[in-house]
Parts: sequence; C-alpha cells; structure tokens
Amino acid sequence: MHSSTIHIRRFARSDWAALWPILQAEFAAGESHPQPSDISEQAAYQGWIESPEATFVAVHDGALLGTYVLKPNQPGRGAHMCNCGYIVAPSARRQGIGRALCRHSLDEACQRGYLAMQYNLVVSCNHAAVRLWQDMGFDTVGRLPEAFHHPRHGLVDALVMMRSLRDRAQRDHTLV
Repeated sequence: MHSSTIHIRRFARSDWAALWPILQAEFAAGESHPQPSDISEQAAYQGWIESPEATFVAVHDGALLGTYVLKPNQPGRGAHMCNCGYIVAPSARRQGIGRALCRHSLDEACQRGYLAMQYNLVVSCNHAAVRLWQDMGFDTVGRLPEAFHHPRHGLVDALVMMRSLRDRAQRDHTLV
C-alpha cells in the first residue's frame, strides 16, 4: 500500500465501530499509551474523541487503518504548542501509515496556528516510534526516568520530543 492511496479525514461517528477495536487492542497491549489496559469503551470514546480538539482517521479501500488526535499540549499560556497521539492498526503497521498520519498532523497543526508540536510520553523502548519521530524532524528534549510501566520491560524511560512548526516548510523538503 502506498501512502498516496490513504485518505486521512476527520473522524465521523460512523467510524467508531471500526475504531474502538483498534484502540482497545492498543490500550490492552499497554506498550505505548498510558491508558489503562482495561479502559472502558465509554472512557476511550471520551478520551480519544470528545476531549481532543480534533480526531482524524486513515482509511484505505473502506478499511480504517489508523488514527490520531490533536490537542493543545497545555491550556492557556501553553496552548501555542500542540500534542498528538497516534495509533496504527496492527495489520497496517510498517506500511507508512504512521508517517502519513504524522505528516497530516503537522499540516493540520500549522493550519490551526500552532507554533510547535510536543510528544510528552514516547516510550523509549518503542524504537520504531522513536525512529519515525526523529525522521520527521522531532528532537528529544527530555528523558523521564522510569516514567512508563511497560508490561514486558517493567519501568522504562519516556522521552519528551518536540518539533518547531515555524520552520516546517523549510525542513520538510529534506524528510524521507
């Protein structure tokens, strides 16, 4: 599958039936997101759909492949920086979906006037995510020792990663 055949759009209520199993599996695995493994459907809907500023989905041939949320990183004086969370369906991994979602989120954040994007909790042993965010121009600006309780590795570090959006147009032409 090529990323140009993926359609990324705003979440529609009719997407929930396909999205909930993807979120449920990701949260139950407990390897990359801080939500409880046994999160209820209602709590997941509130946290992934109702609370963020916007939720987007990636679709190909009618199949929902991934999602991301976009929201201010902090309220008030920190609202000029945004935060995103991404999930790709297990069957769609290693096909460029995460990269396409990130590119879309960078565009969306710029359109909404954000000046930077910050990831507050990148699990250090999630090497694929760390590599992807680095490829997309994010820098590690902090390390939180033992901030994430990983189901297989125990307490692991979490990275704080960020990227300025002021120079997005200049930097993006160099990204693979």
